[in-house]
Amino acid sequence: MSTHLSADLLARYDRPGPRYTSYPTAPVWSEAFGPREYAARLAAAGQRPQDPLSLYVHVPYCASMCWYCACSVVIAKDRDKGDHYVDTLLEEARLVRAHLGAERMVVQHHWGGGTPTFLRPEAIRRLFEGLGRLFPLAPGAEVSVEVDPRVTTREHLVALAESGCNRISMGVQDFDPTVQEAIHRHQPYETTRQLIAWARELGFASVNLDLVYGLPHQTANGFARSLEQVHQLGPDRIACYGYAHVPWLKKHQRLIDEQALPRGADKLALYRLALDFFADRDYEPIGMDHFARPGDELAVAARSGRLHRNFMGYTTRAADEMLAFGVTAIGEVDGAFAQNVKEVAEWREMLARGELPVHRGHRRSSDDDARRRIILDLMCRFRLRFADHGGRVAFAERYGDALERLRPMVDDGLAAIDAEGITVTPVGRLLVRNLAMAFDAYLEPRAASQPRFSRTV
Repeated sequence: MSTHLSADLLARYDRPGPRYTSYPTAPVWSEAFGPREYAARLAAAGQRPQDPLSLYVHVPYCASMCWYCACSVVIAKDRDKGDHYVDTLLEEARLVRAHLGAERMVVQHHWGGGTPTFLRPEAIRRLFEGLGRLFPLAPGAEVSVEVDPRVTTREHLVALAESGCNRISMGVQDFDPTVQEAIHRHQPYETTRQLIAWARELGFASVNLDLVYGLPHQTANGFARSLEQVHQLGPDRIACYGYAHVPWLKKHQRLIDEQALPRGADKLALYRLALDFFADRDYEPIGMDHFARPGDELAVAARSGRLHRNFMGYTTRAADEMLAFGVTAIGEVDGAFAQNVKEVAEWREMLARGELPVHRGHRRSSDDDARRRIILDLMCRFRLRFADHGGRVAFAERYGDALERLRPMVDDGLAAIDAEGITVTPVGRLLVRNLAMAFDAYLEPRAASQPRFSRTV
């Protein structure tokens, strides 16, 4: 079936919408959920010592600001800040461990940022060792880290490998010099190639590269050259994200020339270029924005219906609960989301008082959990079976309003509904966020058009 999207459909569905790395999405969360509420959830989670955990560590520091970035970062030159940050991270981990009570094994451990390799190699070793004492790794655990090739040395990779890291992800975005100049990120191809060579030499089991489409001055010809260069590097996984232009949230994005941004059909054409390119080169499309070699765990999970989606994107769902450390870090414990405070100074002050540094959160209701499963089915499996959600009759009774919102999308060929369930069509995969929005109980039509989310195309 064709993935052609007409100009009319594009205009109709190109609207602001969540990426659904969580449900309910972060704008719904409340500051009424704070340290006390998170402590209660940790205590409840401690009653299940046999259940595995995921661990996320946020390192916010970057040496320079990339203008396209929508992450939570702190620009710094002084590497001593990284040493002090590690001290406080370990304080937070000890406090969380005390509230959790029981020891639980970690099956998935990930560092993001910012730039985790802003930390000196000795600080990396100290942090991994300290966290490992508090939260031991299970045999065969996935340990991954995001790195910036421009500041990462071989010594960094040695420290990561010796600490047990087995997967590495690095940003490319685009190798085109004009695009790099427009986003204030200068990264030569050779720098990236050398870092991948070191990673392979040191035994990292998997290398992921991140691309971004929809950046200023991107063209089909230029992006095609970048795709070919990425293919030459031989990554195991590729993430190809749509640029989220949210200058009302990230003020530095105002430095980007909006007139140079590819929009609508031009932006979608860039993603379809990547989709066709990698499909022709033995990569399987995973979800709405990932690609993996057929033997990769992500591809295996997608084929077997075990793919999951959370704040780290698409995962193999190694654990249902995730502890998160560092400023702005988001965790998920005992049916609740919890996000830390945004400022390093406040984070430190709260920990100095022996207080969990939680800024806001949300404890999911039974309806939240049910709708979350629906959205995960659509975004991870592109297929929803009514039998998995109480049966066809019960589903229609409970979600009749959502099915009505879905009906025009079915008529437009984005999905099909039969007696067994809902199937996302190939063209619907390009707009799967729109399909998921039909089941979002918090997304009022008026709010959907307000500038809270990036556009779905």
